[in-house]
Amino acid sequence: MRSVPGSGVPSERDEAFTAFVTAHGHALRRYAYVLTGQGAAADDLLQASLEKLYLAWDRVAAPEARLGYARRTMARTHASWWRRPGRRETAVADPPERVGPDSTQPYVERDEIWRLLATLPPRTRAVLVLRFYEDLPEADIAAALGCSVGSVKSQLSRGLARLRLNPSIPAPEVTR
Repeated sequence: MRSVPGSGVPSERDEAFTAFVTAHGHALRRYAYVLTGQGAAADDLLQASLEKLYLAWDRVAAPEARLGYARRTMARTHASWWRRPGRRETAVADPPERVGPDSTQPYVERDEIWRLLATLPPRTRAVLVLRFYEDLPEADIAAALGCSVGSVKSQLSRGLARLRLNPSIPAPEVTR
């Protein structure tokens, strides 16, 4: 049943899309934050990606494929944003001070990792996030970002090497 414009009655498509966003919206928002490293940028990325998913809703017929389509759309949209000249942002050394009590102590180590990821170039950060946060194989990362598997491997290598050089990351203990 299609809705009649202006009737106020949602279509089955609208209801299915709303149910999808309700079920997966928080996870997709976290994914957007991991890709962008900033709350407002994550919201923009999520909104743009959900718009694209809504327009393609009927073409992505298999319900189990929709979450993957949404994530792939987010990765590609993010990549297209940082490829645009003049759109690149720079990370600041110190985030602004917070007002109020600090209830984030359990998350300090995790936040340090996100800050370190923010120092990486956007493409390298996207490759690391897709590999280690989303646990995607290199071929899927290459397909999502529209590059070669060799490029993904070199970005992974460079990104990990750059993170290892950071003195705030403890070296792993060697056990014999």
